[in-house]
Amino acid sequence: MLNSNADTSSPLSIKQSSDNISNSNKVLDMELNSNSLKGIENEYPKHPTTYLQTLTHMLKGNIATGVFAMGDAFKNAGLILGPILTIFLGVVAVFNQHILLDCAEYKRKNENLNYVPNFDDTVYYCFERGPFLFKKLAKHCKVTVNICLILASLGFCSVYFVFVSTAVKQVFETLTLIKLDVHLHMVLVLFVILLFSSIRNLKFLAPVSLLATILIFFGIATTLYLSMSDLPPITSRKPIGKLVDIPLFFGTALYCFEGISLVLPLQREMKNPQKFKSPLGVLNLGMIIVTVTLLTTGIVGYLKYGDNVEGSLTLNLPSDDPLSLYVKVSVAIGVLLTYPIMLYVPVILTWPMVERKWGPFKKPLLYHYILRFSLVLSTFFMAEIIPNLGLFISLCGSVTSTTLAFMIPPLIDIAVRWGNDFGFCYWRLFVDIFTLFLGCYGICTGAYTSIVSIFSS
Repeated sequence: MLNSNADTSSPLSIKQSSDNISNSNKVLDMELNSNSLKGIENEYPKHPTTYLQTLTHMLKGNIATGVFAMGDAFKNAGLILGPILTIFLGVVAVFNQHILLDCAEYKRKNENLNYVPNFDDTVYYCFERGPFLFKKLAKHCKVTVNICLILASLGFCSVYFVFVSTAVKQVFETLTLIKLDVHLHMVLVLFVILLFSSIRNLKFLAPVSLLATILIFFGIATTLYLSMSDLPPITSRKPIGKLVDIPLFFGTALYCFEGISLVLPLQREMKNPQKFKSPLGVLNLGMIIVTVTLLTTGIVGYLKYGDNVEGSLTLNLPSDDPLSLYVKVSVAIGVLLTYPIMLYVPVILTWPMVERKWGPFKKPLLYHYILRFSLVLSTFFMAEIIPNLGLFISLCGSVTSTTLAFMIPPLIDIAVRWGNDFGFCYWRLFVDIFTLFLGCYGICTGAYTSIVSIFSS
């Protein structure tokens, strides 16, 4: 689910000649309103975000519907092992995000850039400076990063369509006793999403992101409140899950720590970018809040409902309690408002491709909106057409998101440090290799559980 989180940096190193910049860069300026695109002359974003605004985006990109699945994850890992593994994964995820930031800064300084490079540019640059095999795979890895970013983001957006429409249908039927087909609700949700997706700038998305974060946390807090009454003793739950069930935990938990795609864009848009990765910066504080939230929902959910905990904790709430209805409404609206944030990434990834192939345009803003709305419609049709969309997206996400969050960072760290400094007794190399194995394990377990679920359904 989404966490997520994701995010994503925008691979838009536009190195155009001066005669092509005039129209197309106007749209790019309006899209990011920052220095994230080559062709923007100054170093600072035109509409910088504050520490709090960036933290809000960080939380919203990492906390979504996936948090409600942590009770089910802890059921598979156990009440003691689950929290330990969750904290461990959180530390590894933050470590990898710092690697990406450090490598981007390494490229920026070495090439004397006045902007923070994008995810794909950073990966390409690091691979080019690695050993022979890395150099050979540099271009392929850059393309792979772009594909993973686009597929992961659009996949999340498609799932949001299904989640919001289903929740709207349930609430509508509860309040009116009128039953309408879920596809009709999806069409109505489409118009709302098109409206919010018209917002192009992170600065102006901040209020939307803040409201979404408040609603999601309200849903989480209310769910915890309803679940914390009459808790059974801790001894009634297994401390460690069965060995065969541990992969199921990783399949869920890894998905909640895959917000690495937002790291570079959020840092780039900050008024004071140095506050993003400082000890008490946005990244560390944000991920602490994310990890604590996942721990709390996981522990309470499993402790309260045991082996009967559902894949989404909201499904365990009493249907006759009015607060349960409020939870569904708040979470649905929160996820709905998350959509434009998730759409931000594929838009800034695909626009330069469109401009290079068919541009420059006389009316770039018009074509920009055509692209933006086309992406929205593509996620809508995916949600309408593909059966078992959630399982299909989980399968894709287990590969794409885990690759971005747990495979790429250690690879670029190895490439940059090759022949230089891996630290005392090569500790960085051992950490990178371990993280690679963890990423491979996450991909295999996530893909396995998704495929099994697809066939069993």
